Amino acid sequence: MTSVLHVISGLGMGGAETTLANVAYALLKRGMAQHVVSVGDDGSYGEELKQTGIAVSALKLTSVYQAPLGIFKLSQLIQSVCPDVVQGWMYHGNLMAAIAHRMTPGRSHRRLLWNLRASNMDATRYGKVIRWGAALSGWPDVIIANSEEGASFHTSQGYRARKSQIIPNGIDAQRYKPDAAARSALRRELCVPDDAVVVMHVARVDAMKDHPTYLSAMKIVPDVIGIMVGSRTDELQTPSNVRGLGLRRDLERLYAMADVVVCSSAFGEGFSNAIAEGMSAGLVPISTDVGDARLIIGDTGRVVAPLDPRALATAVAAEAAAPSWDRAARGLAARARIIERFSLVRAVDTYERLYRSLMAQ
Repeated sequence: MTSVLHVISGLGMGGAETTLANVAYALLKRGMAQHVVSVGDDGSYGEELKQTGIAVSALKLTSVYQAPLGIFKLSQLIQSVCPDVVQGWMYHGNLMAAIAHRMTPGRSHRRLLWNLRASNMDATRYGKVIRWGAALSGWPDVIIANSEEGASFHTSQGYRARKSQIIPNGIDAQRYKPDAAARSALRRELCVPDDAVVVMHVARVDAMKDHPTYLSAMKIVPDVIGIMVGSRTDELQTPSNVRGLGLRRDLERLYAMADVVVCSSAFGEGFSNAIAEGMSAGLVPISTDVGDARLIIGDTGRVVAPLDPRALATAVAAEAAAPSWDRAARGLAARARIIERFSLVRAVDTYERLYRSLMAQ
């Protein structure tokens, strides 16, 4: 039985964490033992993973100066668990996985993989960790990227993979789907009129996600209602037509109440889970031109330049002005695109084939 030990930077709410949780649980059901290690704490997903039968360990590192101790602990875990595959996720998870794998006996019988989740990251914030990744990029057996733009960006930064593969995020279309009952209930709960056009924005507050552009754009379209979901969105100052709900765990219901889903990211986005989840829920997508947004959206929505509130507002206004039946039809086309090209089953199948093929070598 193939076993996988995942090492991720943290287990808070986010696209990488969501993908890891979904993939690990699906692979567990297919007979592959799973162990998840968080470099930080066990965050929002730790307890949820444990409840599904997946072992979770948290190194609880809070500073780069604790990295040697963390690597030592991770090496001990690898010795104890004896996984067939050590799978890194995100920059710090990749680096920790690589060094611990190298220093742990028996590595000739294990496979090391990395998972890159970003595209054009800001060099002033992430330059050092990207350079470290490039220096060690020859160590993994395979480097996975969740987007074509992400793979190209890291190659331009000096990453030299022995083997690379693109595995887009997989979306659970049974969870994220149109739901008329949830739409009505959430609109009543949030005092949103039935005929209002609602634009959903799902992202933690982070410079990469560029909430200021979203808020500036929404101020230009005062007749459209904006809903923000994500850590610390309830702390932001907003125009009167926008509200921040903070961190929520009922995203499937929240998407169902909306008409349009927006990604306003300025940089770094590889594969936007928010855009793909919203599309799966039957929403019309609007995204800035980051990562694989154009590939995900196709002809079902709109793509605008990053850092341009007026361009984003123009796109939102155009969708708000469209007849409701037209938005609904294009939302269903968006959902069909996700089911056809970016389903969770398709992603899990790809991970399973990759892991099994590596162990058969």
